[in-house]
Amino acid sequence: MSSAANSETDFSRCLATGRPPNIQKLFPHSRALIVSSKYIDRAMIAKGRAVAMAANARSSFALKGALLGAQRANACLILEIARSEGGVKAYCDVSLWNIARQVDAACNELGISIPVAVHADHYGIKAKDEIEPAKIEIPSLFEHGITSIAIDASHLPDDENLLASLDLNPLLPDWAGLETEVGEIKGKAGLSTMEEALFLVRGLNAHSIFPNFIALNNGSTHGLEESGQGIQVELTRQIHEALEPYKVNGAQHGTSGNSSDRLRAIASSTRTTKANVATALQMVSWGVEVNDYGNATLNADGEFSKVKGQGVSGEVWEEMTAYAKEKGWSAGDYKKLNKPFENRLLGQPREVRQRMIQAVEDFVYDMLVNVFNARDTAPLAYEDILSSGSYDPGSSATRIEDPAEWTREKIIERAKVISSDKGPAGDFDD
Repeated sequence: MSSAANSETDFSRCLATGRPPNIQKLFPHSRALIVSSKYIDRAMIAKGRAVAMAANARSSFALKGALLGAQRANACLILEIARSEGGVKAYCDVSLWNIARQVDAACNELGISIPVAVHADHYGIKAKDEIEPAKIEIPSLFEHGITSIAIDASHLPDDENLLASLDLNPLLPDWAGLETEVGEIKGKAGLSTMEEALFLVRGLNAHSIFPNFIALNNGSTHGLEESGQGIQVELTRQIHEALEPYKVNGAQHGTSGNSSDRLRAIASSTRTTKANVATALQMVSWGVEVNDYGNATLNADGEFSKVKGQGVSGEVWEEMTAYAKEKGWSAGDYKKLNKPFENRLLGQPREVRQRMIQAVEDFVYDMLVNVFNARDTAPLAYEDILSSGSYDPGSSATRIEDPAEWTREKIIERAKVISSDKGPAGDFDD
């Protein structure tokens, strides 16, 4: 760790100045350095060609393991839960409203000192009539400790995507990290184009909205990857380069199903600073065999290969698989086991719980150090916090678009000439 954040005094100063107002109010006596994801993004930029893991916290085991892995790597971390996973219709016990409390408690319990952002991922808007209810719900997320959010209206046509973001942005604190998305994550179908991405980012810029991250449909998929198509690195690089004047970096979704080499290419040759890791953490914690592509291994019968002596106990695994069969769930539906089995998993013997957490820790550490080049990014965030003396480092972007050219009427007209393929309709939520 660098001298700027090497002492207990400096860490205390970071705690005093780097935590946003909602975190200070909720956890006044905490020693968890929960920050805006703006600081995480900036730390990756400062190191260069580094990517922060956005670890999906579907369970307390994934949450704790990710924290320990990042602490071991001395790396910044984002912990997140998507609206589909932890919203009103949740299939996980970790929710948009309790994730910050779980992160804070785990950080204090485990002695975590790295900077951590708490991200509401894929806050999806799938229809225009969902915007007004979102204006009520989004403030409640920040009241419960969220420090970063992805406003995802990528399911809508390009003009409605942009307009939804414009309508909802006033609900976000100025200090909060922001992710936007163009092109719904659908694998090889409906790949994002440079034209679509520029339309969204230019329109936001004209209204002085400067997202930290943009997610693309660049060939990735949520959950288990079956096509083998994978992330399109060159497409990603080209779009990121086009967006460079607007100082927005990439958020890579759907890392499962992509080899370490391909993810290293994303880190080294694109402007990606955030990468979501979800399904792999779930499977690793359960003791399911996972290959280099982050995919769980299936046997000839299409069932998961459980490694004896790893993850959940054999007895509990049998209960989980029996429950899934009773529900008629396929391999891709196993994520729905998180909510009904969280307490059952917490009730296992200590040594079983510990090996579940340890497996996630080892996986996260390896990804951060050997794939994402994120080792020792925590000190860079500390230095930034101490230098800015605030919970909000501001934005490196400036407005370069003319607001008069991006009125609601002109946005609708501009969108009519965009040529793109949105891919098939369907449920592509994580």
